[in-house]
Amino acid sequence: MHADIGLIGLAVMGQNLVLNMADHKYTVAVFNRTVSKIDEFLAGPAKGKSIVGAHDVKGFVALLKLPRRVMLMVKAGDPVDELIAELLPYLDKGDIIIDGGNSHFPDTQRRYEDLRAKGILFMGAGISGGEEGARHGPSIMPGGNPDAWPHVKPIFQAIAAKSEDGAPCCDWVGEGGAGHYVKMVHNGIEYGDMQLISEAFDLLRKGARFTFAELAKAFSDWNKGPLDSYLIEITADIFTKMDTDGKPLLEKILDAAGQKGTGKWTGIDALDRGMPLTLIGEAVFARCLSALKEERVAASRFYTAPSYTTSMPKPQLSEAIASALYASKIISYAQGFMLMRKASEENKWKLNFGSIALMWRGGCIIRSKFLGKIKEAYDKTPNLASLLVDPFFVKEITRCESSWRKTVAEGAFMGVPLPCFSTALSFFDGYRSERLPANLLQAQRDYFGAHTYERVDKPRGQFFHTNWTGTGGSVSSSSYNV
Repeated sequence: MHADIGLIGLAVMGQNLVLNMADHKYTVAVFNRTVSKIDEFLAGPAKGKSIVGAHDVKGFVALLKLPRRVMLMVKAGDPVDELIAELLPYLDKGDIIIDGGNSHFPDTQRRYEDLRAKGILFMGAGISGGEEGARHGPSIMPGGNPDAWPHVKPIFQAIAAKSEDGAPCCDWVGEGGAGHYVKMVHNGIEYGDMQLISEAFDLLRKGARFTFAELAKAFSDWNKGPLDSYLIEITADIFTKMDTDGKPLLEKILDAAGQKGTGKWTGIDALDRGMPLTLIGEAVFARCLSALKEERVAASRFYTAPSYTTSMPKPQLSEAIASALYASKIISYAQGFMLMRKASEENKWKLNFGSIALMWRGGCIIRSKFLGKIKEAYDKTPNLASLLVDPFFVKEITRCESSWRKTVAEGAFMGVPLPCFSTALSFFDGYRSERLPANLLQAQRDYFGAHTYERVDKPRGQFFHTNWTGTGGSVSSSSYNV
């Protein structure tokens, strides 16, 4: 026994994490169900490094130091359960299993509870950053059994990305499924960021006839200010990529987006918790709409696009769209953190939101300068209800608000769909409103279903019913909220 940690699953992410660990002076044991992959890896990228392999699970486990640390980098779902079942006969109480894949957090919670009863310490670690991040420093969001964390912490914090002040983008998140929950919300925010950027591109390209050179310059300029982020950086680079015929490659890519489900999970969880995660929901639906390519092509023949042309000069329009993108991005993160706050309360996870913002500062897909301000907000007020009431973000939203409204209006006149820009603005207008028309909703519900209502002149929690027609009677339904 001499390996510090073992990893099962030698696809690109798994291989790169192993190489990253070896670079940081850890000895790593590897196993893969397709045995030829083990030999190819050991003879190729892993050659000469502190990496050892085994051709079966028993031999793999025998290579590990006590307590054994086994990391799984396999497809979410049944493959994780199958591997755990294979490992269990060779593990002892106190050994550790870490699921580093994109598992749904309820599965992680279930595995944590099942394995805790068997004396095995289970962790679910969300990992972001793609292939490059895995190799050179990802963002890691570990949760599960807290007794496992001290044994894994040195390895994970060594291989994780580092923020500007050198702090690792990896810290304990919470018990059970907390780590994979935070990764799920991260992925939902990623959906939102990508859709917002795509809407900005559509406005500039379709609405204002920006050339690809102008697009690349605009996004490069944006990346020097508050929008400084990995996704803005790579988008500027995408605009410069030409196909073999010398024309922009982006023009050749079919406008039908794929998805793996994590954004959908986030939206469903928000509905289950009664949280208004409108922007991420719209980002998911935008992908669904894009997939209806043939239907959209057919529908386009029935309608003529608006002939409206913006009067705003290109530099002014670019600046306005940048402000709208920034304000909408603030809304997306505010909603994401509101959802995590609700989940933390309901699951008693005690999530540290400043720490989560720090974990996202480097290595991950949504890494950006902006996250530093979120960390500052939660460091200052740990129980902050929403980023929208933090003084810094109040100032930033106020600064961007006029341009944000103009951008959404310009998009509507141009006929350019802006689902995420629009819903972000609507959420903001709703959140800042002291009074919403939900009083009419409650009156309607009481009228047709005797669902009762509360009154502004009575304490919260007292419910009333009106016999609106004079013939409906005075008996009310029970009051409840989903």
